[in-house]
Amino acid sequence: MTIRVALKHTTRYDFDKPVYLSPHLIRLRPAPHCRTPIDAYSLKVSGGEYFINWQQDPFGNHLARLVFPEKVSFMQVDIELIAPMTVVNPFDFFLEEYADAFPFSYPETLRKELSPYLEIAESGPLLMQWVKQISTQPTAVVDFLVGLNQKLEADIEYTVRMEAGVQSAEETLQKKLGSCRDSAWLMVQVLRHLGLAARFVSGYLIQLKADLQALDGPSGTDVDFTDLHAWTEVYIPGAGWIGLDPTSGMLAGEGHIPLAATPTPSSAAPITGTSEPCKVTFDFAMQVTRIHEDPRVTKPYTDDQWQAIDQLGERVDQVLEQEDLRLTMGGEPPLSLSMIWMQRSGPLPRKVRISAA
Repeated sequence: MTIRVALKHTTRYDFDKPVYLSPHLIRLRPAPHCRTPIDAYSLKVSGGEYFINWQQDPFGNHLARLVFPEKVSFMQVDIELIAPMTVVNPFDFFLEEYADAFPFSYPETLRKELSPYLEIAESGPLLMQWVKQISTQPTAVVDFLVGLNQKLEADIEYTVRMEAGVQSAEETLQKKLGSCRDSAWLMVQVLRHLGLAARFVSGYLIQLKADLQALDGPSGTDVDFTDLHAWTEVYIPGAGWIGLDPTSGMLAGEGHIPLAATPTPSSAAPITGTSEPCKVTFDFAMQVTRIHEDPRVTKPYTDDQWQAIDQLGERVDQVLEQEDLRLTMGGEPPLSLSMIWMQRSGPLPRKVRISAA
């Protein structure tokens, strides 16, 4: 039993005059390594004539390249997808024996393959001071990652920041405040300083209201919610890429739908491109809707649903009685009388009583 949702994401740019646009790159299609099944997906672009080519970047992410041959007054990108929110166990993975505990070292061949994700971009004093606080005593790697993720979530307060770009690790640590993308980039740098390959992930986050209030701790969102989000993935041999969300202190689950995973935030931006000089009005909207929901222990059938089931049963009983069909149920002997009848004489007459007892 699961909940199936439809996500709709609209991004619109209005220009104060018709302008030529450079080729635009759209990174708004679920990445190949997305663990949540995507039942349906569509991308629609409006505003003027365009050509589209689907490509994969050097890191395997899907991207759409749009070329606009004529001037346009606006550009709108509509994304729709349908996905089942089947629970994903973030700890469902195996580990190579040599990577059971942190610290460990990647084999030389693997280290070479992971080199873009091991490149250290920042080494400021605040970052180095924060890294030095992390114990390097041998620890089960899962416990280490969980503890590190929770520590960063506790040290950096979350804020919604509408300014473009990503803060440096130094700025985030100095302010002790950052957006999801700021915390994700900080986590990337921390992991790389610890010798672990890490990448920046841009994607959708879907959060659904819980059926029941939590008895202990926060219950989560009060309404169904979706937004663009950012988190970190770390490469652990045997397990592969493991998603860490330092904004919540939790591992990535079924609500995390990756769109682009890259060594740096700039190559994971949802939409990139330029226009002729002009004034631009930017707007976006996102919504998530439950389109299918099975009854479950925490949200059983309503009284009206039970009444409808009971009425259906009454109608079935009436049809059985009108057709003079009498059914009984019992055990299953090795060879029932009905089987013998069918072998010898063909199908049973309508009014023959069928019984396995």
